[in-house]
Amino acid sequence: MPTAPRSSANCCAEKRTADLPIPARPSTDRSAHRSYVGKGSGMTDRIEEDLGPNAPAEPRKSLGVRIFEFPLVAMLVAIVVVVIVTGIAGAVMLQFGKVDSELVANAVPVVIETILLFAAYKLIVARLGERPRDDLPLDRRANDLWRGALWAGALMSAIVGVAALLGGYRLLGWGTGDSWEMIFFFAGVHAAFFEEILFRGIIFRFLEEFGGSWFALAISAALFGLVHLANDNASMLAAIAIAVEAGVLLGGAYMLTRNLWLAMGIHFGWNVVQGYVWDVPVSGKAVEGLVEAQPVGSPLISGGMFGLEASVVALVLATAAGVWLVALAVRRGHVVRPWWTRRRERAVAG
Repeated sequence: MPTAPRSSANCCAEKRTADLPIPARPSTDRSAHRSYVGKGSGMTDRIEEDLGPNAPAEPRKSLGVRIFEFPLVAMLVAIVVVVIVTGIAGAVMLQFGKVDSELVANAVPVVIETILLFAAYKLIVARLGERPRDDLPLDRRANDLWRGALWAGALMSAIVGVAALLGGYRLLGWGTGDSWEMIFFFAGVHAAFFEEILFRGIIFRFLEEFGGSWFALAISAALFGLVHLANDNASMLAAIAIAVEAGVLLGGAYMLTRNLWLAMGIHFGWNVVQGYVWDVPVSGKAVEGLVEAQPVGSPLISGGMFGLEASVVALVLATAAGVWLVALAVRRGHVVRPWWTRRRERAVAG
């Protein structure tokens, strides 16, 4: 239906500026927002724009509050919180490392760490920044956890299959599966929960709030690759591969869903399937899987002693999957512009 012409002033006042994804707010007559809802996959979350220019002005905050809420400052505070929590969990690990039971030694410290991290995230980290945001919602979006695990397991199995066809992976027979406690709890639960909260829930989130989505994706991926240089059998090539394939894949999962569940599921399924099912070293850590296998041929195909994560096969397939997730995020409008751009546009709109 045709509408009456509007003045340029009104058009300017109604101009929307894409802002950071924030938790759903109670709707009011004076709020202007637009929602982007994913279709079909069940993976996506709603993104709402901030209040429009005509919304009631918020009380001016003090300089100290504004500094504390600045994205990079909030990120540092959140990292300190996580370091303290993991330090407490580390002390617990030292105590349980003395027990004879492998199950108890692996499970109890990780369970305690996960509970402490979850509480610290909900009570502190999610409340930091100018726009507090909970990326671990306890609703139907948590189903992305198992979806991500299944999807990553299938992706890793495809990588193993292609590597075998190219002569980089040799299956020798049945294995012992003796590493299941370490793989499930440390490579699975610990890596998925701790690393995703740190790299996507904190570093990506606040870098995105500061420099935009592309800045956050690049820096968080690079940092994720660099920390893997400390792993067994690591090399610069392995770190670069991790940064590109896993950094883009997990960052894309976060951009698409705007919560951590899908990224956590992917991280868990990726590590558990490659280690426990296919006997592939998990980021350089040798394991005992359900089958017995060994890397053969060129390290470019097999990944060498670091595992298939350092192979060209994983680099191509996992990066392609990550680019697909990022493309879906872009299509659904889940891209955030830099802080200074948003600030300038709000000033113009005001």
